[in-house]
Amino acid sequence: MGYIYQTDFSLHHQELYNIAERQQKANKTLSILLDYFKNEIYNLKLLDVGSSTGIMTSLLSQKFAYTIGIDIDDKAVMYSKEHFENERLHFYLQDSMNINYPDNSFDVVNCSHIYEHVPDSKRLMDEIYRVLKPNGVCFFAAGNRLIFIEAHYKLPLLSVVPKYIAHKYIRLFKKADFYYEKHLTYWGLKKLVAKFEINDYTKQIIKNPQKYYATEMVKENSLIQFFYLTVLNLAYWICPTYIWVLRKK
Repeated sequence: MGYIYQTDFSLHHQELYNIAERQQKANKTLSILLDYFKNEIYNLKLLDVGSSTGIMTSLLSQKFAYTIGIDIDDKAVMYSKEHFENERLHFYLQDSMNINYPDNSFDVVNCSHIYEHVPDSKRLMDEIYRVLKPNGVCFFAAGNRLIFIEAHYKLPLLSVVPKYIAHKYIRLFKKADFYYEKHLTYWGLKKLVAKFEINDYTKQIIKNPQKYYATEMVKENSLIQFFYLTVLNLAYWICPTYIWVLRKK
């Protein structure tokens, strides 16, 4: 079954090629996976879904035995191949909703802020589940639909309003022609990953920002940290981003 991806990658060009930002995200991902696996990831095989320019994938690959990055952006995949590919790291032009690998192929899948960009997020998660080995895990970073400032275009309530309004809203501010991202609420995300066992790292990151490379977001023993934890304890469903390690049951 074919799908049409309508996201304009050029809109996010600066972010995708920002080495410092990708480095921090890679460190955060690695710190969580190392904690989950108790530092035993060096013999594992990783699939990075939505590897884009390969900057983050190349950093992750340094800790894994073998790494594959896949993306549908041909220019980004070409950049990845030219700059980062080696005997333990390869990049391919592939659709994440039709992953070209057999069942039970990978120990770890990285799916960081990808689900909202694909036409069928359920198909994406079904494919991730399929290619994971038994007890394999997916690092899943997911934005919440119920957020005041939308993460990609920085417009208030863009992800909250109905789609037909969002299209007009985003054109009004000349950010894009259409708003293609499909964010889910907390409850929608829970339903999306219902096949998996959820190991939730969201609050742990805020409690230990230094350990999990999140000091750009919150400082330890700060008022902001106290505020975030208080709000999340009272209304977890309004958290802007969830960080889950999903285990294949």
